[in-house]
Parts: sequence; C-alpha cells; structure tokens
Amino acid sequence: MEWLWIPITIAAALFQNVRTALQKHLTGRLSTYGATFTRFVYGVPLALGYVLLLNQGLGHALPQPGTGFLPWVLLGSMTQILATAALLACFRQRNFAVGTALSKSEVVQAALFALIFLGEAVTGLGVAAIALGTAGVMLVAVEKGRLSWRGLWAGLAGPAAGLGLLSGALFAISSVAFRGAALSTGHPSFLMAAGWTLLAAVLLQTLMLGLWLSLREPGQLRAVFASWRLSGLVGITGVLGSACWFTAMTIQQVAYVRTLGMIELVFTFLVSLLIFRERPSGREWLGTLLLLAGILLVLQR
Repeated sequence: MEWLWIPITIAAALFQNVRTALQKHLTGRLSTYGATFTRFVYGVPLALGYVLLLNQGLGHALPQPGTGFLPWVLLGSMTQILATAALLACFRQRNFAVGTALSKSEVVQAALFALIFLGEAVTGLGVAAIALGTAGVMLVAVEKGRLSWRGLWAGLAGPAAGLGLLSGALFAISSVAFRGAALSTGHPSFLMAAGWTLLAAVLLQTLMLGLWLSLREPGQLRAVFASWRLSGLVGITGVLGSACWFTAMTIQQVAYVRTLGMIELVFTFLVSLLIFRERPSGREWLGTLLLLAGILLVLQR
C-alpha cells in the first residue's frame, strides 16, 4: 500500500494549485492574515465530516494520542499560518519572483528538518532527486517572473528574498511537524491518523488566527464572511489539499512527498503550452526537464 502516496501527492499538488490561484484573488480585498484565515475557517466542517466518515462510515476507531501529539500539531499549525502569510506577503512585493523562487527551497529544508526532528535521512538517490527538482522549480519560477540572473542576484538582498526563504523554512517545519503528529497517534490506519491530525490542525489554526484578527483586524473577520463564495472555495480546496498532503506524509517521508509535489509546476507548464498556446522559453524547458528528472528519481529511490 506504500505506493498510494504517489497518486495522493499528485492530487494534493492539484488542489494546492487551485487553492493558491483562488487565494491570490483574495489578496486584493483581504489583508494577508485575512486571506490566510479563509483556508482554515471554511475547512473545519469538511475536516470534521471527513473524520466522522472514517469513524462512522468506515469503522476506524478514533485515535487516543499521547502527550506528544499536541506539541507537534501546535508547531505545525503555527508555522503553517506564518508560512502562508509570508508567501502572501511575498506576492505583494515588487520583486516577488525572487521570493517565489527561493520559497521553493522548502524541499531541501524539509529534508534537513526531518533529519533533525524525526531522524529520517534520505538516500543518495533521494538527495539527487531533491537537488534536481529544486533547481528545476527555481529556474522556472525565476523565468516566470522574467528575471535575469543579474536581477536574481540583486534581488537576494531585498525583502522578497527574505520572505521567500522564510516561507520555505516555515512550510518545511510545518510538514515535518504534521508528519510527527500523525505518526505519534500510533493509529493502525494512516487515513485516520492523517484525518485526526488535519482536524486538530484546522481547529487550532482557526482559533489562533481568529483570535488574532478579532484583536488586531476585526474588520477582516466581517470581510472574510462577506466574501464567503470565494473564501469558501479557498477553504474547501485548502482542506482537500491538506488532507492529501497529510495522508501522503503519513505514509512516506516528507522530503520525498514534497519533491513529487513539485509536479504542480509541470501541470502549469502543460496548461500554458497546450491550452494557452504560450511558447516556453529555453529556461522554462530546462527547468521543467530538471524537475521531471527529479520526480523520476524520487519515484525510483
């Protein structure tokens, strides 16, 4: 059953692609934290329904996690909120292409944090896969921003670069923490272990960010619910993507899951090429080929 992480990860990448596109539309009408809040608050009913389906419909017992579960979930929840906010803030920067490219270092950082926190080392082939995939996705991200190498170097000192690296680091920590939380349940069903972790995470994130907004940006709470159509779609696609990510990361190591997850950029490339008839540049072709090579290696590692 270990092979299931592959289609689940691909589904996660698809949902994330849609959620990110929807969330970008919210940045014009909501603040950074307001747009971040949408992916959590509207995801709670769906996460709760999923756990009830696993329990009542499929007969999986509810987990009885130990004392290590809550700290892992709390760490993952906090870092995911901050990572999402950093990425959205990066979108607002003039030189966001630099930040977006550097945020793709998440996979490399995830491998490092998984080794530190969980003692999970990747194989030599896995290291090569991560390196190729990361190089490819950064190359495409830079080209999409129409950024020259000189511009990339100059942009490293700007705020977008810092936000990008910070976003990647925080996303990496959150992924490792959520895997740690799911594994700490000791549940025999990876579906329930992941679903229980997801429900705990979105509840915590909704409470934490809701409290922050009520104290610091009370008008944003009204705006989030006033734009319920688009915000609801963000929440639904967000929790579906998270359910897939959590499940895949319960089965497989975070670094491998995140490397395969970069396939979302291949989807974007194919849509541009086949549907919009856009002509990719040489760097986009090279970046996509490097990414595909990394994906193929991680499937063979």
